[in-house]
Amino acid sequence: MAYSSFGQFITALESAGELERIPMPVDTDLLIAEWANREMKSPGGGKALLFERPIVDGREARFPLAINTMGSTRRMALALKLDDIADLAQEIQLILKAKPPTDLRGGWNLLKQGVNLLHARPKHVREGACQEVVQLFGERRTPNVARRTSNEEVSQFSLTDLPILKCWPEDGGRFITLPNVHTRDPDTGERNLGMYRMQVYDDCTTGMHWQVHKVGARHGKRYYERGERMPVAVTLGGDPAYTFAATAPLPDGLDEILFAGFIRKKSVELVKCKTIDLEVPADVDFVLEGYVQPGESRPEGPFGDHTGFYTAVEDYPVFHLTAITHRRDAVYPSTIVGIPPMEDYYIGDASVRVFLPVFKMNFPELVDMALPAEGVFHNLVFVSIRKQYPYQAFKLMHGLWGMGQMMFSKYIVVVDEDCDVHNTSEVLFRLCANTDPERDSTIIRNPSDSLDHAPSAQNVGSHMGFDATRKLPGENYHRTWPELVKMTDEAQRLVDALQKKAG
Repeated sequence: MAYSSFGQFITALESAGELERIPMPVDTDLLIAEWANREMKSPGGGKALLFERPIVDGREARFPLAINTMGSTRRMALALKLDDIADLAQEIQLILKAKPPTDLRGGWNLLKQGVNLLHARPKHVREGACQEVVQLFGERRTPNVARRTSNEEVSQFSLTDLPILKCWPEDGGRFITLPNVHTRDPDTGERNLGMYRMQVYDDCTTGMHWQVHKVGARHGKRYYERGERMPVAVTLGGDPAYTFAATAPLPDGLDEILFAGFIRKKSVELVKCKTIDLEVPADVDFVLEGYVQPGESRPEGPFGDHTGFYTAVEDYPVFHLTAITHRRDAVYPSTIVGIPPMEDYYIGDASVRVFLPVFKMNFPELVDMALPAEGVFHNLVFVSIRKQYPYQAFKLMHGLWGMGQMMFSKYIVVVDEDCDVHNTSEVLFRLCANTDPERDSTIIRNPSDSLDHAPSAQNVGSHMGFDATRKLPGENYHRTWPELVKMTDEAQRLVDALQKKAG
């Protein structure tokens, strides 16, 4: 069954030996981040950390803080209630095999239909644990008296009561780093669940860092064109399937809430917000309700980002709070990003593994794919293929560059199927051994990640592909390709037996 709360997930981590409790007071200004950074860089991602007494501006916060909860392969599987991430990939593959699609669009449509059928449609409920405690804010951004309903209680509360981290020394302030941001298209009514960092400006306003390529920004543009205030809800905690769905590279039209229900094998229960016309999962820990005013922006940053560098100060929309609601037993979820490896690597790696069947459906030659931690997602992609004809590797590169967020991939390295793309050392060996730089590389101009500081201009740059496969006739190679050094199976078997006997 699905997790009924973020706290239940934390209990599961502790039962699995994957959680360390920190009972002493620890400051949210840099110290928790430094502690977490050391843990994330431990072998295998270390453990999840629960800071029971986080300190904010010299005061002990009302709520504990959990970090690195998905920062290992095992914890990522536990987050989705799986024995192995591959199990979810197999479920998606079964949907696609039921009626094999003819193209990528057909594949996504079939996946949408399959997800919709499998107990995934959200349910609407009148009340939820996320609204056990309510704090409303008026137009003057001061606390209002909230009207009680059934099991609610009223509290004097603001953003400064949350243990929000300042992650790095030159950060522009404290940042909410694991927000699930809910928006809705004003024209079609389609909802979106995304993740965009939020810099805290004061007790009831934050930045909203949705970049130009993101769906949240597209929704914001439509509200701007209509001259209407944009309702936005931000949820924190709850079933970790929500966070995974928010970060997953889903195509337009595939509802993240629907996908979360598919992951957790149980419909997401949605409750209406108190002050805005949006619905949110009823079991989350915190809900920040509010709005973005069309045309209003404010400098945001710097921020020590997943690239390992500080992103510059830029203007972004401003989020105004109208209400905060939360569970009585709420736990504040957080993460930090920076020089890899960090927690976000394991979330991204899980996404690649889960959606590999969709890529394979469009590229039958594709065997496996990996995004090494050092590439911080978009900078480096390793792909293995069953090569059947000349220049097939280049065909695959250009196909990937044309697929959604894959357009940001700065370097793509294609290897043969006998190379393990999850072994960076092995891929680099093939890259160095099997390529002639002039013959086996290509450079294109393409949209680039907004956070990539290397291109001369923001949002556009060059991308490079390498064909590190064995060369076939017709690929401008005029010698006999050598065989890879490899021991016989019999010799390996005999030495296995001898070593076992030797103890």
